[in-house]
Amino acid sequence: MSANLVVDSPQRQGQPTDCCQPPQTYDVTIVGGGIVGLTLACALQKSGLRIALIEAQTQSVAVQKGQAYAISLLSSQIFQAIGVWEAIRPHISPFRQIRLSDADHPGIVQFFSQDLGTEDLGYVAEHRVLLAALQAKLQDCPTVDWLCPATVVAVEQEATQAVVKIQQGETERLLRSRLVVAADGARSPLRTAAHIKTYGWQYWQTCLVCTVKPERPHAEIAYERFWPSGPFAILPLPNNRCRIVWTAPRPEAEALLALDDASFVAELRRRYGEQMGELTVEGDRFLFPVRLMQCERYIGPRLALVGDAAHGCHPVGGQGMNLGIRDVAALAEVIQRAHQAGQDWGSPAVLAEYDRWRRRENWIILGFTDFLVRLFSNEWLPLVLTRRLGLWLLRHVSPVKLAALRLMTGLSGRQPQLVSDRG
Repeated sequence: MSANLVVDSPQRQGQPTDCCQPPQTYDVTIVGGGIVGLTLACALQKSGLRIALIEAQTQSVAVQKGQAYAISLLSSQIFQAIGVWEAIRPHISPFRQIRLSDADHPGIVQFFSQDLGTEDLGYVAEHRVLLAALQAKLQDCPTVDWLCPATVVAVEQEATQAVVKIQQGETERLLRSRLVVAADGARSPLRTAAHIKTYGWQYWQTCLVCTVKPERPHAEIAYERFWPSGPFAILPLPNNRCRIVWTAPRPEAEALLALDDASFVAELRRRYGEQMGELTVEGDRFLFPVRLMQCERYIGPRLALVGDAAHGCHPVGGQGMNLGIRDVAALAEVIQRAHQAGQDWGSPAVLAEYDRWRRRENWIILGFTDFLVRLFSNEWLPLVLTRRLGLWLLRHVSPVKLAALRLMTGLSGRQPQLVSDRG
């Protein structure tokens, strides 16, 4: 079991709802026990603050999700700083080279780890690996209480605290907390309840993901090939598997999903190429919509938004999960600095620093990914010439190449203190 896991006992099942028991008091309440929420709990576990972690799914269900993510160098450094990287690293695949290309145009841009002076350029990790390591890190942690499975019924903001009503089975409970953190996903109920507006749009594309096993070794190379219909990425996984992230207009993506395996592999090889021989699809194929979303603010009264609750971007470049990891590293820093200074870390004055820091930096990534997909998913001749010039600059002008690489790996912008402390 995980840290102080609070669940309904069999004796309590079927009893009437009881909100008359004394409320429990916490310093920070995190709503959402996914990767982003757990990373924040790990980042705060030695702060001396008492943390409540509320998650609707049981841990065994949550850990079985089939997603995989690109993990940037900065995210890997954050995982090292919170003490989970040693458990993660043996079960994920690095990539030491990235190849960018414009469809079949021969001008391929190659990034190497030597360009940054690092061993790797990034990693690809499956959801279950990350979540299991984070859950294990919080085992027996005396400062973190898990309330799982549990759902938030209501949040009431007061002058110096928030009152959170949660439902566990047939029982309702009240929590009091200086700060509530919404790590509850793209459709965040907490964000909606706080009346925080979002801006953005649904792309004309849909993303198809699947896992394949190639005949030849993937050689720890990540590919991003831009087709007029959308980006096509090949990401290396352990055991010589690859994650395919194929973005296409929705009708085309739905048609691909409906194909039998043999027909799908034939279409896949047209995009994939012949460099790895025969391909075998492993497991199911999935579709998910592609959307750009940014909140007008990341904070509210006694509330901070992180991860998908705060923003969303196109999957090109694999930035989505990494933005959430950077959010929680920044928020943990702001909270701990305020705590050490005797300040109220749930106050608007303190949270404003987190809002300025992360919303500005996330705008840069959201704009960059949107620019890439619009530039490359287009056959208008002036844009074709523009992007070919851009690829030429990346190949031949070292400062341009280095700047792009630092942006993609998370090494540009303000670095969180927990990473700087390790250096």
